[in-house]
Amino acid sequence: MKSQKFVKGEPLVPCLFFMGDSLFDNGNNNFLSTMAKSNYPPYGIDYPDGPTGRFSNGRNIADFLAQLLGFDNPIPPFVSARGSKILRGVNYASGAAGIREESGFQVGDRISLNRQLLNHRTTISRFYLFFGRNVGATKDYLNKCLYIVNMGNNDYINNYFLPQYYSTSLVYTPHQFATILIRQYSEQLRTLYSYGARKIAIFGLGLLGCIPQELTIYPPTKGSLCVEPINNAVQLFNNRLKPMIDDLNNNLSDAKFIYINITSISLGDPSAIGIKVVNVPCCIVSTTFANGQCAQGKVPCNNRNQYVFYDNFHPTEILNFVTATRAYNATLPSDAYPTDISHLALQ
Repeated sequence: MKSQKFVKGEPLVPCLFFMGDSLFDNGNNNFLSTMAKSNYPPYGIDYPDGPTGRFSNGRNIADFLAQLLGFDNPIPPFVSARGSKILRGVNYASGAAGIREESGFQVGDRISLNRQLLNHRTTISRFYLFFGRNVGATKDYLNKCLYIVNMGNNDYINNYFLPQYYSTSLVYTPHQFATILIRQYSEQLRTLYSYGARKIAIFGLGLLGCIPQELTIYPPTKGSLCVEPINNAVQLFNNRLKPMIDDLNNNLSDAKFIYINITSISLGDPSAIGIKVVNVPCCIVSTTFANGQCAQGKVPCNNRNQYVFYDNFHPTEILNFVTATRAYNATLPSDAYPTDISHLALQ
């Protein structure tokens, strides 16, 4: 991964904003009172700055997308974004965050999507100062920026499928829960639009029933490699994303929403990119609180490019690279709808 070269030049968009969970988080959780942290080794073993709060051995999806879009440096986390640097964008993502406010509460504090939207309002208020308190100029600038949102994972793995902490699975069927989630998500995205966002890429959910943590909690039935009830429930959410995208695009003036199909991207033969281990983590997982993250200071596997997962939840750098590149430039028509990120950026 270190040899990967990216073409340098002016970015395709003036600024880039990320909202999401631990798949995008690059330091926002470092100072929160939470178990959802990754600012310690062996996280960051392959990242130039070492452990930074990225939930991986190296770069995450947000890092690669920023590079692909032509940005020289990673988009800074909200917690440390200061001065004129915010004009290039801000990363608001937070490990354990969800669409629903309560998702992830059992691990401690996290910045939910609602709170990330509030943080974006704070950023916009700072933008006003750079644009001479000109509301119109600020909105025009934001209209040209790209927003990438990755939410919903924790509403399932840190909410619906943890009945010991949450009542959602007792109150709602999987169909009802997916419908409620999409309804709330749609309203949150409309709020983002009202702040000036026009180019917005929405990531769907992957095969959460195949991650090591879920395989530990819910051992799959004989003959199955994954926890199919989880995958089936998640797919109900994913199936509602495309209609949501159509609804937003049809009803919001100048809106350009796209859907990135992570399930499509994750299918296929992993051995084609040299991956050999698909169902166990590369690092030694902590047994403290059974939180599924790397045990602090333990030495991880040395063949990290052959693993899908770095810990019990999160992908290795090579998987993040593949996900980002296919989200940016779709390999299959099913990877993105109605277009991919590279085409959205140029619209």
